Amino acid sequence: VQLQASGGGSVQPGGSLRLSCAVSGLRLDDYGIAWFRQAPEKEREAVACIHCRGGGPDYVDSLKGRFTISGDSAKSTVYLQMLSLTPEDTAVYYCAAGPPNYFTDSAGLRPGRYDYWGQGTQVTVSS
Repeated sequence: VQLQASGGGSVQPGGSLRLSCAVSGLRLDDYGIAWFRQAPEKEREAVACIHCRGGGPDYVDSLKGRFTISGDSAKSTVYLQMLSLTPEDTAVYYCAAGPPNYFTDSAGLRPGRYDYWGQGTQVTVSS
């Protein structure tokens, strides 16, 4: 199983980026796929996931409305559209794969749930 994150870069505050996570070695629809991020000197935190809450998406409350996760099964790729970026969004963004969550709880946002991790892509928001 391999996950390849891409699409990071430098952007000014208020800008947008779309990250991609290309997944190989598993069938996208059978797994939960999540995005996490880690800023310098901070712990890794959840961002969003797909197939992870009642079989659908879930988001960290603080990012709802700005970030959108989606998947393309034909391309075996999961996307993270990020809008209205702020310097606080600066971090390395990782995608991860694990079992799906069909319960309506937030278990899909827990990093310990995920078995496979990509290498990360850097997002820098700065003027």
